[in-house]
Amino acid sequence: MSSLLVFPGQGAQQPGMLRRLPQTPEVQACLQEAGEVLGQDVLTLDSAEALAATRAVQLCLLIAGVACVRSLLQAGATVNYVAGLSIGAYPAAVVAGALGFADALRLVSLRGELMQQAYPQGYGMTALIGLDLGAVEGLLAQVHSPRMPVYLANINADNQVVIAGSDAAMQAVAELARGSGVGVARRLAVSVPSHCPLLEQPAQTLAAAFAGVTLQVPRLGYLSGSRARPIRGVEPLRDDLAFNMCRVVDWRGTVQSAYERGVRLQIELPPGAVLTGLARRVFEQGSVIAFDGARLDTLQALLREEESRDR
Repeated sequence: MSSLLVFPGQGAQQPGMLRRLPQTPEVQACLQEAGEVLGQDVLTLDSAEALAATRAVQLCLLIAGVACVRSLLQAGATVNYVAGLSIGAYPAAVVAGALGFADALRLVSLRGELMQQAYPQGYGMTALIGLDLGAVEGLLAQVHSPRMPVYLANINADNQVVIAGSDAAMQAVAELARGSGVGVARRLAVSVPSHCPLLEQPAQTLAAAFAGVTLQVPRLGYLSGSRARPIRGVEPLRDDLAFNMCRVVDWRGTVQSAYERGVRLQIELPPGAVLTGLARRVFEQGSVIAFDGARLDTLQALLREEESRDR
């Protein structure tokens, strides 16, 4: 049996999320390193006001994920796979040993700025719950136009899909979904239209920045949230990280792929437990648990237990 660490994407952020991290030496060292690389006190990034900016949100998610994993694994516990939803791919790559933390901080800072500058207002993402993928694609076809762009963005579960686009277009799709009698639409705390062609140009700019960054072959199994399969080579990983902002997320397929590869323990890194809820629909056997609200020694014991079964 195997274990998987998963890292949430934008929309999971919470005010005070960095201040609520465990007070371990590993967390403190991570916060200090991040501050030195970014040239600022990173604890200023997690206020409600600061989190209105995409850059702050993405940096907080990166820092929280890496800091908590360093605490989790410091006692000798090991993990087999990592996967991240959208920005969560960056802490996943750091934990896998493929991307240096300092490089990740600089790239994520740029990533957030590029995304925010491309669409400073009037765009975002909306979750549609209760409709299957085919039904959502039908609604998108009714609404999408050059003046009202809206696209499929995330496949989170059989009946949970996220769309991205202009406010007006998403509102039109939401009204059609509600009119179907089974759909629920919920606007997400994301101010940019991620995971669709609208972000192709910012992704190209980020890819140019990636060209000067040294990557390593992942030491752990790195599951792509876009491709729903492992990525082992350096150049495919570079492509995956640079362009995941404009590619559809197949999180349902990613979790299913992990389960089919023998994963029976999933731990979701902070903040929140959204990915834990989604995984329960896939994990017929095994355990899914969120770091938030769990004891650190309990999580370490679960990892050691899963490792012993894997031998």
